[in-house]
Amino acid sequence: MRNFTLTLDCPERAGIVHAVTSFLVDHGCDIVEHQQFDDDARGRLFLRTAFSCASDDVGVDDLVREFDPVAREFSMKYGLWDERRTRILVMVSKAGHCLNDLLFRWRAGSLGGDIVAVVSNHEDLRPMAEAAGLDFVHVPNTADNKPAAEQRLLDLVEEYQADLVVLARYMQVLSNDLCAKLAGRVINIHHSFLPGFKGAKPYHQAYDRGVKYVGATAHYVTPDLDEGPIIEQEVLRVDHSFDPRALTSVGRDAEALALSRAVRWHCEHRVLPNGNGTVVFR
Repeated sequence: MRNFTLTLDCPERAGIVHAVTSFLVDHGCDIVEHQQFDDDARGRLFLRTAFSCASDDVGVDDLVREFDPVAREFSMKYGLWDERRTRILVMVSKAGHCLNDLLFRWRAGSLGGDIVAVVSNHEDLRPMAEAAGLDFVHVPNTADNKPAAEQRLLDLVEEYQADLVVLARYMQVLSNDLCAKLAGRVINIHHSFLPGFKGAKPYHQAYDRGVKYVGATAHYVTPDLDEGPIIEQEVLRVDHSFDPRALTSVGRDAEALALSRAVRWHCEHRVLPNGNGTVVFR
């Protein structure tokens, strides 16, 4: 059996699901998982269908070619994937909690994709990456060499054939040009105090305000800093007894949880863009 995943969105109208299921039946495919969402406010339907085919002769290119007429009839935006695992390039700076969590889940087989390399503008996390058997590439990124550093990143994406770039607490802002070239392929994580607590030491600011919840947001990267489509958020309860150090610790937990879920859902083709947001079929 060969396994595939189809995702699509299109204007709402009668017959969409029937057209998809009829296509799969006609091609000898068996539906394994099916989810759909009708966004009545926007008048669009979103769908994710995982299916299997008994024939070894059926490939993605064949299915795409034969599904195209159906897609055109219903004005569908769609993607179709086989079992090839998503290749992930992770970018970090000095904080290692998100990288450590991603490495653990990757080695445990629960990340949904494969980490192929770690890139950093500092050397601090080289031992962690190399202990996991991964290439660690140091790419300094300063105001003087930023264009060259970003070109190096693009070269590494191509060299490692990376499908997804994960900014696991990478403390550099990507240029608008780089965001455009990697649109839909970069996930970032930040604490959810933004924009309420901007600038340095957000957890100290949160402590001063007596926050009761600590959170984190995983989102796609766009030229609008930290305002890309949200994939996942995590919120944890705190109280007056949490000093800035304790808040930082809880915040790191929230960041790791939100980021790993977002990466897994992306790798499993469960995230579909919807305006400035996303539809996530968990």
